Amino acid sequence: MEAFRNIFEREYTWAEGFMRNVRRFGDKSAMYCLDTDEEWSYSALNREANRLAAALTADGLTKGDVVMYQLLNCPVFVFAYIACHKLGAVNCPINYRLSAGEIAANIDDSKPTVLIFEADHRDEMAAAVEMAAHKPKRLIMTGGDRPPEGAVTYEEYVAYRPDGEPELTYELNVYDETTRLYTSGTTGRMKGVPLTSLNEVLSAHDVMIHFPMNHTDKSMNTTPWFHRGGLHCAGPCPTLYAGGTMYVTRKFNADKCLEYVEKFGITFVIGVPTVLDALADAQERAGRSLGSLKGIVTMGSALERAACIRYQNVLTPNIFNGYGTTETFWNTFLRPFDLPENAGTAGGSCVDDEVRVIRLFEDRRGEPEELAATDGTEVGEVIIKSPAKSPYAYYNNEAETEAKFYKGYIYTNDLATWNGDRYVTIVGRKDDMIISSGENIYPTQVEEVLNSHPKVKDCIVTAAPDRVRGEVVTAYVVKADDGLTCEELDEYCKASPMIANYKRPRYYRFIGEIPLNLTGKKLHFRAKEMAREDLKNGFLYRV
Repeated sequence: MEAFRNIFEREYTWAEGFMRNVRRFGDKSAMYCLDTDEEWSYSALNREANRLAAALTADGLTKGDVVMYQLLNCPVFVFAYIACHKLGAVNCPINYRLSAGEIAANIDDSKPTVLIFEADHRDEMAAAVEMAAHKPKRLIMTGGDRPPEGAVTYEEYVAYRPDGEPELTYELNVYDETTRLYTSGTTGRMKGVPLTSLNEVLSAHDVMIHFPMNHTDKSMNTTPWFHRGGLHCAGPCPTLYAGGTMYVTRKFNADKCLEYVEKFGITFVIGVPTVLDALADAQERAGRSLGSLKGIVTMGSALERAACIRYQNVLTPNIFNGYGTTETFWNTFLRPFDLPENAGTAGGSCVDDEVRVIRLFEDRRGEPEELAATDGTEVGEVIIKSPAKSPYAYYNNEAETEAKFYKGYIYTNDLATWNGDRYVTIVGRKDDMIISSGENIYPTQVEEVLNSHPKVKDCIVTAAPDRVRGEVVTAYVVKADDGLTCEELDEYCKASPMIANYKRPRYYRFIGEIPLNLTGKKLHFRAKEMAREDLKNGFLYRV
């Protein structure tokens, strides 16, 4: 048993899985960049990752050091991901839509040794580094030739570096932290989710089981890779672990995506429901040959029955839908044989997971054994046991770890019903999170920015329904100055370094008082009801 444990812990890492594919599929295509028509075999991709690993090693980076990168889906993202795995460093991809203040908060939380960023984001990154207390040792810019002061271009950084395997003075282990992803917190503070190499291997296995995926597959994940669903759902993690081929593009275009499916024989496309809607519109115009598709996989929200039937008729019968969290990847899954009959639900538990709906109590947390009725009516909280894919902790955040993880389950704050087959239907959130175009937005963070305006007395932020985004941020504001306008607030949010542009309100309404309960807590659920009715009646002002 000791021999098994030693071999397992050293050899079952994601890095070793990738190297197995380099050895057996060396000349096979690993990655194709659709924006530049560049292609890398497994051997060539390995060499590029090794060049970056050599440069990082020359900078003194070692096991456990953090490499933070704010990149769109691009080849450099993949080079960094592989290089960090090889060195035992921590991948830390962050949202490329964050404001300077939010980036600075991530820098101070994770304290990266190296920071890689896009040329298009140079100004925000320079401001973030200036604001942050921690200063990364190395700043690297991709996609341009005029880096800000103190930074170098990616090409300069890796130039003349050797492409052989890095020589380590330490061993890698399946329990090493290899990736840290940030997700929204219950106070607006982003939480770091530290994933081990074993978490990533078993996340890859989950995809290989549920699609299924193998080395003959060709994937195109259109969602941002800094998300769990982007990185681990037919993104770099499972595709390169399975020995498949990734097709990479920085920005989604429905017509181009269908062209690529037809031209290259892509087998899996991944996107949020709005992506499927755009693909269906484009396919009705173009009528491309999509016979290579084994599946189009969506996540982030439920598929309505009518939409599901349309996608199956127009795009492919092979529609999939997953539900989960950053902390646990996906945990319920709908496959083509579940649809369209179970459209609207999140499906049932994945192979290695257990998803439950438990009863709600006003004065305490429900126990895992206190199950809601499986009658499709009683609303409870979704809890998830995911021993293979979850770290069961947050980085540098004991309070949130204590609040969220309990008796082997993560308490999601999602409200749901479930039926006799234990298929879960999500009906809302306990913590009032706004989900707009797949992005999590917490109202209190937006409220804090609005309340810092001198003409605002108070505000409450919620969501109004939107056909394209799912939800849009909506603010109800009590004026401290009668001269305050919606346009003034919009410009204030745009200029604030403490809020990303996608989080700013799109709708406003001025009101006399904020809806509160008897203890003075803001009633976000009441505000959400107001927003729904006000939108219907034309009372909301769009900026």
